[in-house]
Amino acid sequence: MIRTTAMNASVVAVVTLVVALPLVWGADSPQALAARYVLETVKAVRSVYSKQIIEQVKKAGVKPNENWQKDDHAVMLNAQFVKAIGAEIKDFELGLVGLFPIYKSNTPKTPAEADALKKLAANPSQPILIFADGNQTKGLAADFAITKGCADCHNAHPDSPKKDFKQGDLMGAVIVRMNK
Repeated sequence: MIRTTAMNASVVAVVTLVVALPLVWGADSPQALAARYVLETVKAVRSVYSKQIIEQVKKAGVKPNENWQKDDHAVMLNAQFVKAIGAEIKDFELGLVGLFPIYKSNTPKTPAEADALKKLAANPSQPILIFADGNQTKGLAADFAITKGCADCHNAHPDSPKKDFKQGDLMGAVIVRMNK
């Protein structure tokens, strides 16, 4: 009986994802929809990397480290992981952006990006924001400190302009930039 109930719940979940989400997003342009799908995927990948892979390797004495390539007992930071994924993509730009970035390369490139980040900060329950900016469709996915380690790393970094992040705080956003 429990197995049947779980199976029914799984079927309902799949049908909801396959049928309902396209209906909800139906008003989006194909490019906006693509940006949304990319951002949802990257958020999931980053979450798995942060919560499962990093936590597992820590048990073996391997730690995330900004200079991971110089340390045989280190792996790349979560942000470096997302940027490495973005570096592999040729058809659009994928990266990180924030109002308090450690690296200048993660500063908003346009006023529209800065405004969108401020909107996410004002309403962090809005997980994704898609907008037009000149000849590009852009999307931001809220990037939260999903583990205490994310907040601690930013707070301890000598180049961080903000030193009071807590787990769960909005750190910035994953950004996708697609030419129209």
